Amino acid sequence: MISPLDWLMGLFSLDIGIDLGTANTLVSVRNKGIVINEPSWVAVEKRSRRVLAVGAEARQMVGRTPSNIVAIRPLRDGVISEFEITEEMLNYFIQKAHQHSFVPIPRPRVVVGIPSGVTEVEKRAVYQATLNAGARQAFLIEEPTAAAIGAGLPIMEARGTMVVDIGGGTTEVAVFSMGGIVINRSIRVAGDEMDEDIIAYMRNKYNLLVGERMAERAKIEIGSAFPLPEERTMTLRGRNLVTGLPEAVEVSSIELREALAPSVEIVVSAIKDALDETPPELIADLMETGICMAGGGSQLQALVERVADETNIRVWLAEDSMTCVARGAGRILEDYDNLRVLLVGLERGSTQH
Repeated sequence: MISPLDWLMGLFSLDIGIDLGTANTLVSVRNKGIVINEPSWVAVEKRSRRVLAVGAEARQMVGRTPSNIVAIRPLRDGVISEFEITEEMLNYFIQKAHQHSFVPIPRPRVVVGIPSGVTEVEKRAVYQATLNAGARQAFLIEEPTAAAIGAGLPIMEARGTMVVDIGGGTTEVAVFSMGGIVINRSIRVAGDEMDEDIIAYMRNKYNLLVGERMAERAKIEIGSAFPLPEERTMTLRGRNLVTGLPEAVEVSSIELREALAPSVEIVVSAIKDALDETPPELIADLMETGICMAGGGSQLQALVERVADETNIRVWLAEDSMTCVARGAGRILEDYDNLRVLLVGLERGSTQH
């Protein structure tokens, strides 16, 4: 039986959905929507490991810090690589989310999206970090499930739906039916690898060393997965590896497409592999409903057209695709009684208590 205190806490609790991404962390608050969208960067003092800045402020420091300060991303490929720093980052975002609540409840309920391919140890690390960061209750949900809910897909119905969630560290491909994942693919190739492809291409072709931020900017502005109606050019600036001097090189969207080809091909292959294993009845459903693309990486120009061309299925980009996971995670607690079955449990102690 629920105690009066628990009932009161549940009535006034702050419910938060978090997309704890490799590149960006998004936070959704019940009845408020997305309230935080910041880079997953933390600036720390090397010797003491003291956190100096989090999010957008830390991102501004990348490549510009003195020798005693380092700006890092505490998550790699969608999983925690720096446990204590991830705790600090989560605590910062949870406290910041409290500013959007009129109710002074100090410990919220939190749902965190995790990649579907993570190990039990990685799940527990996220769960424990969320509790240590100040959550009253922590729940985990697989990112493709959260993305599908956030995109408004009818995953609880007895028909096939498919989502492709491309983030910074992982690409999640999932086919749903009756509230469960029928076919799932999780690969650690996504937006970060695309940036690295551009850096390697510029180094190999032009002997030009460009930074991560310059590579990401080029990907967003002129990168594509399919020929564009009008090809474009952009100037990339960096250091010449032969002379050691600053240099600027103008590159075309055709060259960027060539640079991005390896990662794009891996993503497309994962989608085709998932379709190859999907039962015929669900394939028939997918031909009607199409494939939903979500996540920041899915916004790469002409990627939707490329996937549609390769799969012979209608492909569409979810509305506000970058926020789908956070919105989906937030919706779990709004309709907890019906959607709790979608949460991920932990061995030796479930999150669903």
